[in-house]
Amino acid sequence: MAAEIAARAGQSVLLLDQRRSPGRKFILAGRGGLNMTHSEPLDQFLDRYGPERAYLEPIIRGFGPDDLCSWAEGLGEPPFIGTSGRVFPQSFRAVPLLRAWLRRLRARGVRFHGEHEWLGWDDSADRPSLRFRLPSGAERLVEYDAAVLALGGPSWPRVGSDGSWVEILRRQGVDVTDLQPANCGVTIRWSAPLIDRFAGEPLKNTAVIVDGHAVRGDPVISTSGLEGGPIYAHSRKLRERIRAEGSAQLTIDLMPDLELGTLVRRLAERRQKKKSLSTWLSRSGIHPGGIGLMREATNNSLPTTPDQLAELAKAVTFRVDGLSPMERAISCAGGVTWSAVADTLQLHAAPHTYVVGEMLDWEAPTGGYLLQAVLSTGHHVGSVLAGKGMQSSHP
Repeated sequence: MAAEIAARAGQSVLLLDQRRSPGRKFILAGRGGLNMTHSEPLDQFLDRYGPERAYLEPIIRGFGPDDLCSWAEGLGEPPFIGTSGRVFPQSFRAVPLLRAWLRRLRARGVRFHGEHEWLGWDDSADRPSLRFRLPSGAERLVEYDAAVLALGGPSWPRVGSDGSWVEILRRQGVDVTDLQPANCGVTIRWSAPLIDRFAGEPLKNTAVIVDGHAVRGDPVISTSGLEGGPIYAHSRKLRERIRAEGSAQLTIDLMPDLELGTLVRRLAERRQKKKSLSTWLSRSGIHPGGIGLMREATNNSLPTTPDQLAELAKAVTFRVDGLSPMERAISCAGGVTWSAVADTLQLHAAPHTYVVGEMLDWEAPTGGYLLQAVLSTGHHVGSVLAGKGMQSSHP
């Protein structure tokens, strides 16, 4: 995005990628449908960025959800609003959008060089220069008037963004907060019987509660804990609690559409003395995976009265020992601190060098907020460079 805006203004732009072809993480983001942004009111949208809203708000207002939708339509992918207000390109995929985007960039003169691993700066050169390692092992120096680092977070390292830039920037004197997994699953010590029977099972129409805040959805039982949207939504709070106290608590309401009293009455009405507890609970609307969690939470010693069973079904509680590892996270928290960059996102410790996207210290839930902020920061820096009137002899 930074390349597009700078090139549109007539700047000479060279885009170097660690992988052979660009946009691999973009393609990965669209694996289940490219959720570009969200259609909710902008003030509500901006609240999703939590404490970092103050830094991101002017950047996102400069290139917001409506702008992103217009941009996608200009590339032949008119957006549509899906469930829960999420916005997707017409094809629902990343590849057609990326192909159209690359064609536009090449038409505007952007040059692409793949298989360039960034090693840092060359302080001995007469002009600002970046060092890259080529597949042959040889190094290449690239002089620049301005450099934009868009190296991503370390989630999904197979696409090239592995977080190796953290130490390079720290050696340059840039303040970088440790990278941590975000929008990720949690680890819970399940028993072998639960894993054998229910691993991979979604818990349909439940509510996941952390510190009194409930998120509805369909979490999935994994071999190591729980995954899925309502779990990811709590990852920031769980991470902070685990860091402060060593563990956290997570509660699942298996029947969020029913009040406690209503569930008690339903259980009482559907009880059959000759049927097992599992059959009784199933006839009352609790799915097998939920029953498995109720057994897990009570060490297979389920209560036998309607009121006790209802209380348990409305609040099945487990201890969370940790978060899923970074390579299984959707995004990351941490990165270059906001005090380390100017309003233009130029590094104080490395003049003429800018950072964008997940390299900055912010996080957001899934739902279009991640990609929107990433592209907004790119647009922001591209706009800064477009107005600089740089020399055209150096990219």
